[in-house]
Amino acid sequence: MVTLGMVFCEPVPAQLGSPQNGAPAAQSSSSGGSSESYNGGSSQSSMGQTGESTSQSPFYGSVPEGKASPYVLSLSIKDAMERGLRNNLGALLQNDNTLQARGEKWKELSALLPNVSAAISESVAQIDLAAEGFRFAIPGIPNVIGPIGIFQANTYFSQSVFDIHAIDRNRGASANERAAQFNYKDAREIVVLAVGNAYLQTLSGAARVETTQAQVQTAQALYTKSVDQQNAGVIPAIDSLRARVELQNEQQQLIVARNNYAKQKLTLARVIGLPPGQEFILTDKVPYAPLAQITIEEALRRAYASRSDYQAAIQKVRGAEYFRDAATAEHYPSLNLAGNYGDAGIRPGSSHGEFQVGATLDIPIFAGGRSRADALEAEATLKQSQQQLENLRAQIDYDVRTSLLDLAAAADQVEVARSSVDLSNQTLNQARDRFAAGVADNLEVIQAQEAVTATSESYISSLYAHNVAKISLARAIGFAEEGVKEYLQSK
Repeated sequence: MVTLGMVFCEPVPAQLGSPQNGAPAAQSSSSGGSSESYNGGSSQSSMGQTGESTSQSPFYGSVPEGKASPYVLSLSIKDAMERGLRNNLGALLQNDNTLQARGEKWKELSALLPNVSAAISESVAQIDLAAEGFRFAIPGIPNVIGPIGIFQANTYFSQSVFDIHAIDRNRGASANERAAQFNYKDAREIVVLAVGNAYLQTLSGAARVETTQAQVQTAQALYTKSVDQQNAGVIPAIDSLRARVELQNEQQQLIVARNNYAKQKLTLARVIGLPPGQEFILTDKVPYAPLAQITIEEALRRAYASRSDYQAAIQKVRGAEYFRDAATAEHYPSLNLAGNYGDAGIRPGSSHGEFQVGATLDIPIFAGGRSRADALEAEATLKQSQQQLENLRAQIDYDVRTSLLDLAAAADQVEVARSSVDLSNQTLNQARDRFAAGVADNLEVIQAQEAVTATSESYISSLYAHNVAKISLARAIGFAEEGVKEYLQSK
């Protein structure tokens, strides 16, 4: 009898994007005032059984945490999620983008806040009256005056009283900062999706090794039995040769499975930021567990209310509207207040107070069409943001519907595959009994064993497909960070 482990492999969550050499690349929404995508799009792609990762996506990279320990680390799904959220490169870069957006907001805000500075100077000057334009002599006054000592200590102050252009730009930068914060939350969702997928891929590798080892044992037993029967003159030599070919084929599959499993572990380690060379084992098995039904209407309602990338796109549109208004307001008058107060004199001991204060009404008349150009550029940016928002809204509808379809189909596949495994194992047992009784050759046994291998692989793939459909649905409705831990927790 062949033993099956809890394993999963093949399809990759849609949000992880385009693959390279069979590996997915993650995506992220734009942050701040600029757009940055990570191979966006939600078309389904497939990952090979090797679980190889791509260097194109920051969500498959990380900043390693600490140094490798000589002990074998026990790694649960919860531990992997926590490490990924701390160390994954995609999340770290998006957090940096949040800081950059905050800096842009303060830069725009500085135009509305008071500006205060101080300066102290002491200098010596000598003035040539002829060089200054005095071409005639003045009685009692020499042609060269000085040297003259000059001391000044002043505090300067300026404040914008009314500038609608600066006000709107500050509002736009604030909206972009909120968009960056939502994008960081969305990046955490993608990290959870990437970690969950990598963990399931590694589980699939471990279970394939276990299943293939069982197949090797079965093939070895068949070969031993064939050799014994050939030596006894019961069967011809071709039966033992056929059994030996099957054994070597299963041994080759075991070599491939072990190599793939080792690479899948390396991929998981890269995603969550384990130190290079750190040995670990997976402690969770993630068995099959049906998910409570959810209607399309409820899923869409939750998605539009919870998805951080959608909220970020809304804030980006608002920011673009403010920047468009700011560009339109470039030809509006602005009112500013400025002044200074300090001491001035020949030297510090003989200085006296001085001050100056005034208000300036700046009225733009003609700037060569610059305000018109800025308004056109801002309007184009606004339209692009609005179009991206509508596209994302439609994409969310697509993600939710496809995730629900995949979940329902995967659940049915698990049931069919489970039945197929039971039937193929019964067929193998009967074929072995018939071979042992001498009423059939081992070709029937080998065919039955290959059927067990095929149905086992189908069961493995259907289990993975069901679990990955659950985490894809959690991502689609904006529930990944909490939902993946709940859906994949060990029972």
